[in-house]
Amino acid sequence: MSKAVAIRYQEGLPAPFIIAKGKEELAESIVRIAEEHGIMVLPEHELAEALFPLEIGSWIPEELFELVAQILAFVYTVQERHESNTR
Repeated sequence: MSKAVAIRYQEGLPAPFIIAKGKEELAESIVRIAEEHGIMVLPEHELAEALFPLEIGSWIPEELFELVAQILAFVYTVQERHESNTR
């Protein structure tokens, strides 16, 4: 069963939080909408499984901070490189 969890980090807030989640067709829609808006989608199935039981709006649990931080750092680095190459 495919699952998707969308997270957001906003400066000034204590942690990233869940903004959307779904399985099967809803997961496919979340991925499609993200891609249509230029949002990077990573196939982190184990992380999605760990986050899926949480409610939308929940903060990322402290035990997952390091993994989520690594993923966000990767995403921001790729985005910055892409932006600098399109200038």
